[in-house]
Amino acid sequence: MTQGWFSKPVEVAVGIAGSIRHISNAQQAVELLTGQWRDAGSTLHASALRACRRAISGDVAADNAREAFISAAREAHVLVE
Repeated sequence: MTQGWFSKPVEVAVGIAGSIRHISNAQQAVELLTGQWRDAGSTLHASALRACRRAISGDVAADNAREAFISAAREAHVLVE
């Protein structure tokens, strides 16, 4: 298994204070997606979680998981653009 390193970190605002986190790999994304995620259970959330887990196991490219994570973060209004 690998951590599924992204080519570029994804910045998201998390928590009540909206502190910025730099998500650099699929493992960090899974931890965030399974923790305190605003739109947990949405289709994009499920797709991102699945893609990140597959990137960790080496079944998909890490940057495919990164794109899925970005889509979920945008939907949850936590993506810093």
